[in-house]
This record gives sequence, structure tokens and C-alpha cells, in this order.
Amino acid sequence: MKLTRLACIALILTTSAAGAATAPVHAKEPVDYVDTNIGGIGQLLTATIPFVQYPYGMARVEPVTTPGIVDRYLADKLYGFSAGPATITASVGAAGTRAADYASDFDHDFETATPYYYSAELLTWNIKAEVTAAERAAMYRFTFPAGQQSHVAFTVHGGGQITTSGNNAVEGSQGFIDPIARSLGSNAETREYFYAEISRPFAGSNAWKETAPARAQPTSRRGGGGGGGNGVTLDFVTHAGEAITIRVGISYISVEQAKQNLKEEIPGWNFETVKAKTRSVWNTTLGKISVEGGNDRQRRIFYTAIYHSLGRMTDITEDGRYFSGYDHAVHNADGHDFYVDDGLWDTFRSEHPLQLLLDAKRQQDIVESYTRMYQQSGWMPAFPGVSGERAVMIGHHADEVILDTYMKGYRNFDVNQAYAGMRKNATEASMIPWHRGPLTSIDKVYFDKGFFPALAVGEKESVPEVTGERRQASSVTLENSYDDWCVAQMAKALGKMDDYEYFLKLAHNYQNLYDVRTGLMGAKSADGNWVSPFDPKLGGGQGGRDYFTEVNSWLYTFNVQHDTAGLINFMGGRDAFNAKLDQLFVEQYGESKFAFLGQFPDATGLVGQYAQGNEPSYHIPYLYDFSGQPWKTQRRVRQLMDVWYTDDTHGVPGDDDGGETSSWYVLSALGFYPVTPGNPVYEIGSPIFSRSTITLENGSKFTIIANHVSAQNKYIQSAQLNGKPLTRAWFEHAAIANGGTLVLEMGSTPNTKWGAAPQDAPPSMSHEQLNNTTQR
Repeated sequence: MKLTRLACIALILTTSAAGAATAPVHAKEPVDYVDTNIGGIGQLLTATIPFVQYPYGMARVEPVTTPGIVDRYLADKLYGFSAGPATITASVGAAGTRAADYASDFDHDFETATPYYYSAELLTWNIKAEVTAAERAAMYRFTFPAGQQSHVAFTVHGGGQITTSGNNAVEGSQGFIDPIARSLGSNAETREYFYAEISRPFAGSNAWKETAPARAQPTSRRGGGGGGGNGVTLDFVTHAGEAITIRVGISYISVEQAKQNLKEEIPGWNFETVKAKTRSVWNTTLGKISVEGGNDRQRRIFYTAIYHSLGRMTDITEDGRYFSGYDHAVHNADGHDFYVDDGLWDTFRSEHPLQLLLDAKRQQDIVESYTRMYQQSGWMPAFPGVSGERAVMIGHHADEVILDTYMKGYRNFDVNQAYAGMRKNATEASMIPWHRGPLTSIDKVYFDKGFFPALAVGEKESVPEVTGERRQASSVTLENSYDDWCVAQMAKALGKMDDYEYFLKLAHNYQNLYDVRTGLMGAKSADGNWVSPFDPKLGGGQGGRDYFTEVNSWLYTFNVQHDTAGLINFMGGRDAFNAKLDQLFVEQYGESKFAFLGQFPDATGLVGQYAQGNEPSYHIPYLYDFSGQPWKTQRRVRQLMDVWYTDDTHGVPGDDDGGETSSWYVLSALGFYPVTPGNPVYEIGSPIFSRSTITLENGSKFTIIANHVSAQNKYIQSAQLNGKPLTRAWFEHAAIANGGTLVLEMGSTPNTKWGAAPQDAPPSMSHEQLNNTTQR
């Protein structure tokens, strides 16, 4: 039988449709939801980085883009890919003698960006570039057109060293001093090494040196330790579609150790094998939290936020040893991996609590790393980099991380040494912002009078340790009061009752700044007088830094995380507190929003004076749980998740700060948040998924079921924890650690009675004191 042409086409289409109907449909796995370009355009300041790495991995490969373009997604050129201290790229045509000679146009429409694999078309050279990573090694693959002049180029900036080894290897290193540490007087150098092997011998090579200014270096974490750089160009003759693969090991110990790391982690040349393993690692890690319900947009935001939350800190242990920038020596790890690159002013709030839920063993190693830093340097650090303490921001917030880990029952670290470091910082370390050193005259005011002193109006700064970041005096008082509460709790746990009483008294210092005239936190000069005139919204200069840290009094008034109950009492009770908290979310900007953001560029994600783009805000929406109106917490956290987190390049509401801003979303989407790290409890918000399950390291599972949840059904009507009614808007960490189920019945109207009774409020320092008095 003959078929007409149309009949043939119809048969083909019918057969294809039938085949498509029976073809297996692969469900998305957690890693498939991650888009590493989310947040690639900063709301006002910095953007996220699309790293390819293991969770906490030392090999963090990033696309190296055009100098000076801070919104990386908008960069016009791709200079290559980081490889420890080096940048690797490829080109065709005449070989260059500057990094810029190898830059290429690229287009995000021809790009794949995942946690385990990145690829882009180097449009200028008609080369496909691909990268993947292991823990301490990475792999690069360049697919070339036919050409007599094909090249792979290595660059090390800032006066680094680089050389070829034989006809198929390149090795080198770069010494660097953290720029912030340098500004604080540290000239101790840390060196990062790499060893690279190429899949086929190169036909020739050319070493070159450029002397371009530092600002001309590509945008990367190692964007240069000074002007210029050293490079090596490897020459090849390629046929169309030929792939040249490079595998690289990195180390902070030596080139030999970098070579060993490479041998152990990427022993072969199969790029797809390494890629598949890294994908599997991410999928397993992300899969520790499984979710049902919600929509694809929410799952993209959620799993990308977990990815962002697992890049910091960095495990720099190599074959059971690590280099420490705190004494510039190599140590045996002795069973505890060593972690660096943290920013505790940010990460103590929700990133470390989230990491603890996902990997308690690792979190204990992180705490032990802090303890070792104290032993090696004499101070408990606040912002540890690879090359040592960077002394950034304010407070001694290792206290919160150590206490939180301990109080949740995870104690595989040197507890006594940890406490010794906490106590030394609390009694001997200066509180001056962006400074590390012994007490000064203004620090002693905190102990003698109960507040860190601001400059009086017209008073000139006379303390040389105070830098351009200024005193930030009221924030320093508030945050150190919380730190002192943490030291008190640790002292009590260890039976050091004299210390407990001493630090508990200091934990009340926040009360000395509450100004009953305004119902907000003010500032006092060293003589004990209120600073006057004082504008709680626009006072303090750039970032409010005369008195506050990056934001203003309206926001910092609610930064008494350890004693919300005490703050409520100071404000005149629940009604007054709730009225002031309501006002925070609607209070406008003064002269204009434009002028306000010019003064407070960190205060992005604004809802009134509340700033979802900056960390001092994050616990505040949950404070209604303390004041008898949990339904307002439920409404507010939903609004913040819906408005300020998206699944596109603008998706992070402010500086992500290594994952802290993202970690808020993860926990809030699950339906709870730790207002007071150090108190082993979580305050309840409003989950967005119908079912979420956290699988802990010990195999226990904690499930949150939100029946009838939807965009409108955001309000909790009733709750059960492990089959028993839960009338309070909080639960203990033990409920998660032991495994269990939290069931929330959701509805479209607030249940104003659930969680509203005063006796159902979460614990605070004032409750602790009441209990102590009762026991006596």
C-alpha cells in the first residue's frame, strides 16, 4: 500500500507522540531547582557569586568577569575561571601578554550555571568552556575549533609565581595579606598553591608579566594583591571539536600537597565522572530537607537559598593537616577539620543554626576551629579569613555560635578552651568597631557605667583606635549585652556561678540606652548624658555609624534578642510594644526614600524602617510571638518572603553575606526561626510548603505538616507537636533532634488566641531571672 506524503507525516507525528507519552519522566531532584545566578544583580551593594564547589569546599570555582562591574551578571567579558590563586582560560589566534588579551564576550543565554557544573560559550574565540569541582581540586574543559594557534592561558595576579613543569603541567602560588588585616597592621603573608595537569602535551609555552594597575584586574575573590600579574600561555594545534582538559589541585600548604590533593580527588581524566559525583554530593546535601507543595518558583528560591547557605565556612583541611593564618603554621587536624572564612556578625543569626540542623558534626568542627584560633592567636575571632582575623564589624559573636551548639547538645569540642576564649574577649578585648586589641578608655565605660559611649554633639574623636567606621556606640552596647548573656549562660552550664552573676549583670546594659521620651534606643556620651539633639531615624551620619551599625535606632531598638520580655516591659507592656513594632513596618523615610538609601545603602528590602536586606532585622518579625500576637508574625514573614525573595537575578534583598540572607528564607519557609541563638528553641512563623522534612545526621526526621496551606491560608488555627496540642508559638530544639512531627492547621483568617497567653511566650532573660528568684 502506498502512503501519500501527508499520510507519512501524520504517521511519523502519531508515532512520535505515542513515544513521548510512554517516555519516562524524571522528577526533579533538589539540585535541579538551584539557579546559582539568583542574586547576581545586587539590590544596591554586592551580588552573589555563582560558585561551582562542594558544600564548604576549598576549591571554589567562579567565572572571572570584567573588572569593576560588581553586578557580575551584567558583566560584558569573561576572563576565565578561578583555580585557587590562578585564573584559567582559552583562546585562539595570536597569543597575548596580558590577562585582558584573553577576555571573551559571553552571553547568559548560552550558559549553564549549577552548583556542580558551569559552562559558557567564549564567543570571541568560538570555544566552549566547562568547569566542575571536587573538594580541593577542580576540572576545566575547553572545546576548540580547528586552529594552528590555540591556547590555554594561566594568570596569577598580585606578583604570584607561575611556571611550567615538563610539557603537560603548570604550577604556582600567590602570597596575599588580607586587605582588612593589612589595614589593621598585619603583614603576615598566607600563600595559596596550585598544581595543574593538561590532558595532552602543549607544543610550546610563553611566560609573560604585565604591570597593569590593580583596578584593571578581573573581578574575583583573588582579584590581585597589587598591580599586574604573571602569566603562562600554552600553545596547541587543535582540530574542530577537540577538547583539552585541565585538572587542578589547590593547597595552602605547598605545591606538593596541591599535587597530592589532585591525585586523590581527580585521579583520572573523565570530566563527566567528576561532574556526576559533585552533583550527587549536592543532591544528597540539599535533600536533607525535602518539601512538598508550594510551587516551582518557591522551590527554586528555597533550594538556591540552601546552596547559598552552605558555601561558608570553608574546610581547608588537607590530608589531616591544615595551615592556620592565626600562627602561620601547619597543624595536625587531630580528628577535627579546620574551617575559615566566616562573618559572625552575620552568620550567627540563622546560617549557623541552619548548618547545625543539616550537619551537626561539621558544626562542632567549626566551633573547634574557633577554639583553635583562640589558642593560636590569643583572641576569639569574629571574622576569620584564610590569613587570620579580619576584625570586621562589631561584637564577639562567636559566643552565640558556641553557646547555641552547646545548648543544643552538641559538645564534641574543647568546651573549657571555648569558654576561656569567650571570657577573655568579654573582659579584655576592645569593643571598638573594626578593631582588635586590648581595652581602651572608652571600653571601660561599658563596664563602669553600663554603656559604650558615643561622642557628644560637637565632641572630636580622641581615641586613635576609632577609625572611619566610627564608634557605632549604641549598637555596640546592644550587641555586647547579648554577647555577655551568652558568656553568662556558658558559665552557668560549666558551674562557674561567680562568672554567671557578673556577666548576667552586664547583659542588662541594653536597658541603659532605652529612652522613655521616644520609646526608642538612644545614645549616651561618656559623662552619662543623652546625646542631644538626637534623630532616631536620620542621625549618626553615613550608615548611622556614630550611633548604630548600618541602620538606625528604629531598627536597633528591637535588637535585644536575649531579653525580648525585658524590652516589652521597658516599653510599657505588650500593647505599647506591639504598637511600636507595628509602627516600625510603616514608618517612612524622612525627606525621601532616595535620600534615606543614600545615607543607609545597606538598608535594602525596606518595609517601613524594617530592612530585609540587612541582618539586624531578621529576628524582628518573629517578636510578635513574644508579645501575644503570633498571627502578625505569620502575616509579616509571608509578606517578606513573597516580596523580597525571587527566583531571578534580583532575587536576594541585600548583601547575601555568604548565605546569611538566604538562610533566613530557608528557615522561614520551613515555618520557624531562632530569635535567640543560644536559647535552644525556635519561634514559629508561617510555612509555605504543605510538608517539609528535615533529616538529621543521626537519621532522625522532623516533619512540619501545614494542612490547607496556601497564599491566603497563612494563619495558624491550631497546632500539635507529636500528637499533643501545642498552644505556644515556639518549640524546643529537642523536638527536632529526637525526631517528630509538628502539625499546623492553616486558615485564611487570624486565630488571635493561639499562642497569645503571656505564659506561652518564648523564654527570655527576664524569665530566667524570675525563675532564679522563685527557686531561691
